[in-house]
Amino acid sequence: MILVNTDYITGKELEMLGLVKGSTIQSKNIGKDISQGFKTLVGGELKAYTEMMNEARALATKRMVEEAQALGAEAIVNVRYASSAVVQGAAEVIAYGTAVKFH
Repeated sequence: MILVNTDYITGKELEMLGLVKGSTIQSKNIGKDISQGFKTLVGGELKAYTEMMNEARALATKRMVEEAQALGAEAIVNVRYASSAVVQGAAEVIAYGTAVKFH
């Protein structure tokens, strides 16, 4: 499956199949949440949250690809990601784009 953040793939004529998306809501355990809270006092990267968001993006992407494959897509164009806080220590990540086939 080809994933691009442009609305074209060089050298390919595309047939649009429709919008596809994948999402997840992730959180860290309370122990890591507390330790990351202390980290905000001194500054620096919140590695547990960076890891959480990387895992969330990967899972959202996997779900988006599965939805595209179910439509018979060969690629997804205009891939975008968005995230939002749901509750303290938890975030939603959504991946979306347009599923396409090649002509």
